[in-house]
Amino acid sequence: MEKRRLGKTDLLVSVLGFGGSEIGYENASLSEVERLLGSALDAGLNVIDTAECYKTSEELIGQAVGHRRSDYYLFTKCGHASGFNAPDWDPKMLADSIDRSLKRLKTDYVDLIHLHSCKEQLLRDGEVIEVLKRAQEAGKTRYIGYSGDGNAALYAIQCGAFDSLQTSINIADQQAVQLTLPEAVVRHVGVIAKRPIANVAWRSGAEKPASAYHHTYWERLRQLGYDFLKGDTSKAVETALRFTLSQPGVCTAIVGTANPDRWVQNAVLANKGALSDQEMQAIRARWNEVETGKDWVGQG
Repeated sequence: MEKRRLGKTDLLVSVLGFGGSEIGYENASLSEVERLLGSALDAGLNVIDTAECYKTSEELIGQAVGHRRSDYYLFTKCGHASGFNAPDWDPKMLADSIDRSLKRLKTDYVDLIHLHSCKEQLLRDGEVIEVLKRAQEAGKTRYIGYSGDGNAALYAIQCGAFDSLQTSINIADQQAVQLTLPEAVVRHVGVIAKRPIANVAWRSGAEKPASAYHHTYWERLRQLGYDFLKGDTSKAVETALRFTLSQPGVCTAIVGTANPDRWVQNAVLANKGALSDQEMQAIRARWNEVETGKDWVGQG
């Protein structure tokens, strides 16, 4: 699988990364996660991304592949109390959350910790950033980043404190393409794309998806009406994924799946490389035409 350097770090990340939210929220079994992550690592993926609030995700990852720690880069997030008796973003809670994540993940350090979508003003106040810096100085994380969208993400890049930005980029969520990606490229901040295939929200067709998590993208895609979504689903997924990976500055795309076979399939799609200029321009032109006046912001 192709690897790209994550900004100015020394991490050479696979263009596909494993997203750990689904295994936590869908109560996956340990045996399922062992098969899923084993197949992902065997397919050449070397990024595993999770968070403190993805229910049992951190524990499952630690139990399933803790013995293969040298085979992958491990990313997590902090910010939400998620079981601690303290407010979100409380500095002491943040520090405790990082320690809890290490225990859950069965490791002494992670490669990257992201602040999990806090507001711009909290970033400007600086305390939450200082917690991550202290964790870095203590060897608990190699690098620090911000996960989020919009103006908070732009500030995170411009303030110079972070090595990476994790943000939503896909055919239904293109605010970052103009707002933050150019700035990230200039400042050598590595970009991690989340929701790179727009949750495949178009798959339900004319019927609104049952999960509210998919509604925003489903509604946008109904209005965008991309021609490539009207044909074969696998081809549409290919176009969507390659669109995200073709954006300047994107180093890796985080994909969640419960299907162990999906990693080999996704690796084949990613290895087809960038979309043609004509395909890219058509998708961007359609977005600009339909989005005008709607203020479709990035989804956290």
